[in-house]
Amino acid sequence: MEATEVEIFGQTYTARGHDDEEYLRELAALVDRKMREVAEHVADPEPRRVAILAALNIADELIKSQDREAGERVEIKQRVTALTGELKAALGR
Repeated sequence: MEATEVEIFGQTYTARGHDDEEYLRELAALVDRKMREVAEHVADPEPRRVAILAALNIADELIKSQDREAGERVEIKQRVTALTGELKAALGR
């Protein structure tokens, strides 16, 4: 596990992980971007508060994405079932 220096919201952190350095930097850039977006909309941009609000925003995006994917999986299953029925009918089975 290698250490990678990243900057988030003006602070430098050492990130350790099994992922490559570029991926860790992308993650840090996402967190930094979200924190900066939040900081623009709060009266008191105290870093801990901004970090928690940014984490909530990221979690919201994750949950919505997971819900979309679950809905798409249901739709795909329904389409496969319908197409299987049509194929069986066309083949006389």
